[in-house]
Formats: sequence, structure tokens, C-alpha cells
Amino acid sequence: MPEIILPGPAGRIEVRYQRQKTPANAPMALVLHPHPQFGGTMNNPLVYDLFHLFHKLGCTTVRFNFRGVGRSQGTFDSGAGELSDAAAVLDWMNTLYPNPSFVWVCGISFGAWIGMQLLMRRPEITGFISIAPPASMYDFAFLAPCPTSGLILAGTRDQVVPEADMQKLVDRLTAQKGIKITYQKIEGANHFFDKHENDVIEAVHEYAHRMMTTPRTGR
Repeated sequence: MPEIILPGPAGRIEVRYQRQKTPANAPMALVLHPHPQFGGTMNNPLVYDLFHLFHKLGCTTVRFNFRGVGRSQGTFDSGAGELSDAAAVLDWMNTLYPNPSFVWVCGISFGAWIGMQLLMRRPEITGFISIAPPASMYDFAFLAPCPTSGLILAGTRDQVVPEADMQKLVDRLTAQKGIKITYQKIEGANHFFDKHENDVIEAVHEYAHRMMTTPRTGR
């Protein structure tokens, strides 16, 4: 698993990536970790498992530490800088592999919020997976309109994001034409999906595999 240090907007960015043996037009996946100020890193167990899952699904897969985490330079920037970090990593991915068959952005909690903002700015992203997006903590009104279909996962015992707030986000997105939002609740799971990691992996595997094997008629 190559360890890469990339130049980023706040200094170096610590990256891990796994390529495919025939990477020319392989799909790509970028996995974004939870909140840096609450222990989130690219070595979060769920981030790690998703990173390997996407690789098994045939994707060239990348995870990295936001600024100020691990060996990534800089300090926490309340989202703006972290979005710039994600964009810089995606730029690097695009330089290496300019013609991917599919591009995923997959984020957990704070990473889901960053991923959805990246989605709005980068038309090459063809699918998203938002795991426990913090709908009660951050404004998602920028998703107007949301440019592509995706999966939202939430635990029924999420102690951080009330179910009503998550449902409002889903309803807002579902009301938009031309996309399909798949909303899946994981029974008994908390915000961090403790002891329910396998349920998350199974849900993401099923959704991502289906999306990449079903002919697309557009975004």
C-alpha cells in the first residue's frame, strides 16, 4: 500500500492509496475521515475497511489525513481548508488516472459534509456515499440541486444527529428531480457504528456494486 506525501494548500498531505493492476480506466474512490478534532483520522477502522472494500470492488482507492492530522501539515480550518485538501487529493488522482469509469466520494460524519461540498464543485464525481452526515450540526442547503445520486447511511441510535434532522436532509434531496437518494437506516447503530461496522460495509458494497454494474443514462 503506497504511502504518498502530496503538496497541499497548507503544506504536505499524508496519503495512502491502492491502485488496480489495470488502472487506465478503473473506477476511483476517495474516502474522507471523521472530524479531526474528535479523533478522526484516515486510520479510523471504518475508513480503513471502506478503503479496502472499494479496492475489492475494482476501484483505485485513496484515503488521506486532513490538515493537522498525522503527518499532514496545517491546522484545523472548520471545513474550508479541509475541502481544499480533498480537492487537492482529487486533483492528484485525476492527474494519475484521467479517465476513470466511475468516481466515488465516500465520507463519514464530518467527512460526509466535506464530501458533499466536493461533490458540488467537481463534476467528475459520479456517485456519493454519506455515512452519518452531520445534518444537525452543519448546513447542507448548498445541495441545491444535488448533482448526482447517492447513498445516505444512518444509525437508528445516532446520539449526535437526531433522526428528524437526517430525515429533513433526505427529504430535501429526494424532492429534487433527476437523482435518486437511497436512504438506509442501520438498526441499533450509534453515530460511529460501533459493533455495526459490518452492516455499513455490506450496505456500501451492495450499493456501490449495483451502481457500477448498472448502465447509466446520465448523472
